[in-house]
Amino acid sequence: MSDLAGGKLRLDFPADAVARLTISRPEARNALDHDVLGAIAETMPKLDDGIEIRCVVLTGEGRDFSAGYDIAGIPDESFERNAEALVAHPFTAALDAVAAHPWPVLAAINGHALGGGLELALTADLRLCARGAKLGMPPAKLGLIYGHTGLRRFIATIGVPRTKQLFLTGRNLGAERAEQIGLVHEVVADEALEPTALELAAEVAANAPLSMRGNKLAIDMLTANPVLSAEQERELIELRESCFASADFREGIAAFAEKRRPDWRGE
Repeated sequence: MSDLAGGKLRLDFPADAVARLTISRPEARNALDHDVLGAIAETMPKLDDGIEIRCVVLTGEGRDFSAGYDIAGIPDESFERNAEALVAHPFTAALDAVAAHPWPVLAAINGHALGGGLELALTADLRLCARGAKLGMPPAKLGLIYGHTGLRRFIATIGVPRTKQLFLTGRNLGAERAEQIGLVHEVVADEALEPTALELAAEVAANAPLSMRGNKLAIDMLTANPVLSAEQERELIELRESCFASADFREGIAAFAEKRRPDWRGE
């Protein structure tokens, strides 16, 4: 286990080919400050090293996943400058690092995920949520106009009507309601979250590396570009065709026929 950001973020490897980043500021409801965001942005690219790590879990310590930006302690005289600096750069860099990660990222939402904390979870590919968690976007309660990149993530996930409802009412959602509208993929009992998340992460990490990276890349490209250029379409066709010449594809077919676990090489 490694302590990052002065102990505010922990990195461990709880299962084969699985890395876990845990926000560790329970006394501050795991609020996101410069240290935590900087450590996430710096660490995520380092977790792409061959096929040694094939799934990353994001979670929080204690009762909260994350209560969002840590702006409560900024002095009045520097509030405008520092609040904007926190939101504009470190937050964007951290989320971009999560979104750009080539391997699947699983958010294990152990407790309340609010504001920027919810967007952090939304940036993950998969979201597992504890039944007792609350999820919400409080900008309407705080006088904040949310960034367009964040709004785009919510629109892509839950659509325009639900995004408007979430941001214009400022209400928190229970886990079951969040699952109903597609904000999270699955809800489990609070005490089952950690073992279920690790089981799911290990299952994902056991899949074919080339397939996971390729399918994630293709899905992200199609999401960002509803209308593909000729060059983008060629890239996706070449990406798909590349798997047929791979050793892993032949290994996957052989392992399926022989009813054994594949020995992936990532090539």
